[in-house]
Amino acid sequence: MALEMREICERCEVSLTADGPASICSYECTFCPDCTGAMAGRCPNCGGELVPRPRRRA
Repeated sequence: MALEMREICERCEVSLTADGPASICSYECTFCPDCTGAMAGRCPNCGGELVPRPRRRA
């Protein structure tokens, strides 16, 4: 099963690149670094921990 690399932050809708920083929870909810910090590292959808998303190189 492949990780879904979403292209926008689910909170502020800023664009995210596959090789740039982003955070995800276990359900693959995706957030930019600013939103991750504002939410104290917790997913607002499931309450799970937000961790750095792996970067995908071209």
